[in-house]
Amino acid sequence: MPDAASTVRAGVRGLIAAMAMSGLRDFTANIGLLEKSPPEVIIERHAPKKVKRLATEHRSAIIELVHWAYGAAGGAAFGLLPCRLRANPYVGPLYGLVVWLGFELGIGPLLGVQYREQRRLAHRAMLAIDHMMYGTVVAGRLAPAPEVRP
Repeated sequence: MPDAASTVRAGVRGLIAAMAMSGLRDFTANIGLLEKSPPEVIIERHAPKKVKRLATEHRSAIIELVHWAYGAAGGAAFGLLPCRLRANPYVGPLYGLVVWLGFELGIGPLLGVQYREQRRLAHRAMLAIDHMMYGTVVAGRLAPAPEVRP
């Protein structure tokens, strides 16, 4: 059974991973491999009018905060998985892919923000890689927690 500390630690990793994803998305967008990110589309379509009227840089800041909060929540959810499952080195990247597919197949269509038919293969590949990186960071594979012995 996971303890509160591992859940909080995974939540913080989720926040950091979402921040790293933002950097990767900026890079891939600037080289033309990524169209608008899902958080951008969600805010454009579903944010209150007050948010939509904000200057671009302020709206971008809100998009980042929403994405980071979602990343932290997803990280905390990972921390709730059984320890034996979280210990498997493949579970982190797979978890990231599951999060992405959950959006692609569930949340996106529910919010009416899906535009899968318009997405290029490169766009989908970048989002998949982006989320695999997220899962790797959330799982602590890049900076594992020290092993605690009773």
